[in-house]
Amino acid sequence: MTCPSCNAVLAPGARFCENCGAQLGAPAAAAPAPAAVVPGGDPLGDAPISAPTRKPAAALPDPPVPPGRRPCAECGGEVGPDRYCLECGTKAPSERDHFEEQPASWVAGVCDKAVRKDRNEDAMALLAGAEPGSRAVLIVMDGVSNSIDSDVASLAGARAAREVLRMPLPAGMGTPESREAAVRKVFTDAAAAANAAIVAVTDPDSPNPASATFTAAVLEGRRITWANIGDSRSYWLPDTGTPLQLSVDDSVAQAQIAAGVAREVAETGPQAHAITKWLGRDSEDQVPTVGSIEVAESGWLLACSDGLWNYASEPDALAARVREAGTPDPLALALALVSFANESGGHDNITAALARVDLSGLGHNDQTPTPGGEPSDG
Repeated sequence: MTCPSCNAVLAPGARFCENCGAQLGAPAAAAPAPAAVVPGGDPLGDAPISAPTRKPAAALPDPPVPPGRRPCAECGGEVGPDRYCLECGTKAPSERDHFEEQPASWVAGVCDKAVRKDRNEDAMALLAGAEPGSRAVLIVMDGVSNSIDSDVASLAGARAAREVLRMPLPAGMGTPESREAAVRKVFTDAAAAANAAIVAVTDPDSPNPASATFTAAVLEGRRITWANIGDSRSYWLPDTGTPLQLSVDDSVAQAQIAAGVAREVAETGPQAHAITKWLGRDSEDQVPTVGSIEVAESGWLLACSDGLWNYASEPDALAARVREAGTPDPLALALALVSFANESGGHDNITAALARVDLSGLGHNDQTPTPGGEPSDG
């Protein structure tokens, strides 16, 4: 068998192409227009998706596929379609083990297998407008490691959710309450789309069906809106102000924290990463927790998996790592955060997706969470 997108030779039973990342069993996604190409885009390509249900004119473009040959990490030669170097014969790792996306100069993410894991079950899907600070979508999903095909499912789910969030969030009927209801509906639809994509790539006879966590953060000017299922997280990390954990985990540890257990005890206990909500065929609740804030200063919006926050759970600890990196480049910062997690142990897959918010020279608004979106210590 060969891949319908790049003609690479496929392994028997493959669910996606290890050369270009195309999901198999469906037509390949259309290539992006040349004018939209941004170096460092999505090396895995887009899985087939359904058309947006809202007016497409204002939709954000797909992260583009970077042009050019794939170099061998050993000798610099060219890696062939079968993933072997044409010069030295070394087999290149799968792009699924480590990939990067940078849909715009101010938005980027890195998804990494980590040093202690055999495969990468994390996934991300990003969108961004060309104008810095205009609009960005960060989606991170962490496939549950004790379920089958969670690596394929998490990537399919992240990309399906991205399609729902491609359009600007609705303004409602002119009142805060109606806007909150409309926005909650969109994020619920995004989680439902992710869940449907996970179920679609799950063997119906699987005794342990694929499942994944879900966090999505959308930046529109000063407003950040997020949604969460499971224990992947979204953070607001201002340059000088108080960092915030935006999302609230659906986990045993979070329940313990709410009951008064110290955070450091709950997050290092035997059930520290036992989640109480997830997406997948056996999920009983796919409705995310949704919230939003208006930010008052420049900083970073971060969506990440527990492979990163395992080593810096407190918002202040993550903010310190960001400031220590000392770079305005989101890709360089994402790589630095992934390196930090690997150097700290790398026990779980690591994903860090970032959008830079630069409000220098602009006025200030209150940084006040909307109802239902209160920042949490957990």
